[in-house]
Amino acid sequence: MTVVFLCVFLVFRPVVCGGGGGGEISGRQELDALLQDYAFRALVRPRTGTVYDGSPPADLAGIQVSALRLRSGSLWRRGFSDYKEFRIPVNVEVHPYVERLVFVYQNLGNWSSLYYNLSGYTMLSPILGLLAYNGSNISSEGLQNLRIRASGSPISVSFAGLPSVFDRPSTRCAYFSLNGSVEFSVVVNASTCLTDNQGHFSIVVSESSPVVPPRPSTRPPRSGRGGDREGEWTLVGSLIGGVALVAASAVAISYLVACRKRKELRRMEAAAEVGVPLSMTSVGSTRAPVALETRTRPLIENEFVP
Repeated sequence: MTVVFLCVFLVFRPVVCGGGGGGEISGRQELDALLQDYAFRALVRPRTGTVYDGSPPADLAGIQVSALRLRSGSLWRRGFSDYKEFRIPVNVEVHPYVERLVFVYQNLGNWSSLYYNLSGYTMLSPILGLLAYNGSNISSEGLQNLRIRASGSPISVSFAGLPSVFDRPSTRCAYFSLNGSVEFSVVVNASTCLTDNQGHFSIVVSESSPVVPPRPSTRPPRSGRGGDREGEWTLVGSLIGGVALVAASAVAISYLVACRKRKELRRMEAAAEVGVPLSMTSVGSTRAPVALETRTRPLIENEFVP
């Protein structure tokens, strides 16, 4: 009865339940159009750069939608770093160009597998969507999607609340494009997907992949301020040790230089003591060296003596 009920309420539900690739894409498109309408209803006197959460009807409970209105020029220069789970970088191109655009955010929640079921894969996260529309007239319905492309850094999608009981090597990012194709990519930092385009995203795992339990930690887990303080004390200890090592090296170098100078002075004193011995004579009660004769006799510069 639940399946029959899901297939008859709302106009697009029979298309979804009809099966087939074309019907599945049509159902997704009709859902996107419906969620775009509810997201735009939240834009009452909207302010640029402010996120507005929409309110889907009760029969779509569990789905979340939001709208974000931006200028295309501002999007290119600044991006938008915090739009729900999405991080939109700078240098994002919009085709065709419009002065203002609206990003519609979707979180399909428990409806994800109904619209985006992948045979042979299990979804570890709900479907998250990011779609761009012309924002010049926010009262419009049934708008066509704009094309966006990140020409610099990619758009990132960070999934929260993923199961961490098992480590699955075959975990992948699944990207569902608007034309119905599916692409897979590597998960970054255990919970982040990267993309250059708009569309719908999820983290999936192959049902045939082995389940590997996580490696037990050899150290007791530390959490809260205790672990932070331990790291801070480790850093302080490293700095103090480095300063002490530099000071000890400077003292050792100074000592070696002083020793070398003293050794050179003793050598010079010894060399001064070893010379030509002079005769000693008594002058009063004191003995002093005296030269008996000069080594170089004086010569007369010429023979004419006055």
